[in-house]
Amino acid sequence: MAWFCNRFRCERCSHEWADEWSSMCDDDCPMCGARHMSPCESDDLTEIVEQRAHLFVVLRSSETAEQTPDYERVASFSTLKLAEAYMHTALRVP
Repeated sequence: MAWFCNRFRCERCSHEWADEWSSMCDDDCPMCGARHMSPCESDDLTEIVEQRAHLFVVLRSSETAEQTPDYERVASFSTLKLAEAYMHTALRVP
């Protein structure tokens, strides 16, 4: 399932916050309660690279993820460059 980090800025009180969710959906301001604020920016976190010991592990959000991304290990590499290359080629659908 897709996973995003959405960043918001309230149009009413200018409060800024971030929230992770499975879509780029609107959110309500946690400071003043203004409703339906759209994200200013969103980062796609569906696939990420995480360093674990001496390996760079490619992780993908589980298809069954609901409240958290529930990442699953896809592949491991000896360098960050190899992991990122894999992520940008093998995991992307044209």
